[in-house]
Amino acid sequence: MPSRHPSPPPTSSTSLAELVASSAAETEAAGAELAAILAPGDVVVVSGEVGAGKTTFIRGACRALGIEQPVTSPTFTIGQRYADGRLPVAHLDLYRLEDLEAEDPALLDDYLGPDGITFVEWPAVAEPRLDEHRILAVRLDHDGGDRRRISMPAASARE
Repeated sequence: MPSRHPSPPPTSSTSLAELVASSAAETEAAGAELAAILAPGDVVVVSGEVGAGKTTFIRGACRALGIEQPVTSPTFTIGQRYADGRLPVAHLDLYRLEDLEAEDPALLDDYLGPDGITFVEWPAVAEPRLDEHRILAVRLDHDGGDRRRISMPAASARE
């Protein structure tokens, strides 16, 4: 299991958990922990440098949500949908987009909905269009070697 560190002061009414993961399996376990508090309509924005473990984290959450098919980064396809779990899941990777102005206005709408959960990697370009959704922010940072520092909503965030 990822080791826990004291949480920084909350930036909103949602309390944060700080974890350190030492392996891909521990990063996936942190994703699974977050999945336990997710509800239909939630949007999870996942930030971090290239190689920080964003897709690995999302894979862990998807596994906990019952997704059995391979979960890979949709960098070149922009988005992927998974329907074989207990809730529909959408996974967006907006790394290649500089802005959404030149894109189809419905690009995000195709992946956002009240019945499922959406994960968004490289979310900065989309954040203005996500305002009407409940946003949960996750940040992954390299912490030396295979270690990752993960900041995410605490399990008490849904209470």
